[in-house]
Amino acid sequence: QVQLVESGGGLVQPGGSLRLSCAASGFTFRWYSMNWYRQAPGKERELVATITSDMSTSCADSVKGRFTISRDNGKNTVYLQMNSLKPEDTAVYYCNAVGRDFGILRDYWGQGTQVTVSS
Repeated sequence: QVQLVESGGGLVQPGGSLRLSCAASGFTFRWYSMNWYRQAPGKERELVATITSDMSTSCADSVKGRFTISRDNGKNTVYLQMNSLKPEDTAVYYCNAVGRDFGILRDYWGQGTQVTVSS
């Protein structure tokens, strides 16, 4: 059974930091690009950051300079370090995996973890 399990969310004050983790199992993690998405109530899902299988990274303009994505292939885990958090960062954050196993496209999603930034 494929699983992506997010953790590390919570309530934090503006300017604070959180580190999200996503533990993956049931597929060949090292061959997949990993993404963090977020969705706030009444808003569309937004791509926050990406890290590819060769460790190339990218992030949305709204979080550039504040968030960092990384992965540990030995632990089958992807991370999102979030610094200088703002109220507009409040959302449910989802872990996503995209890749191919035996030539077949795969797309997996976690359950999400709530991040709330409020004073």
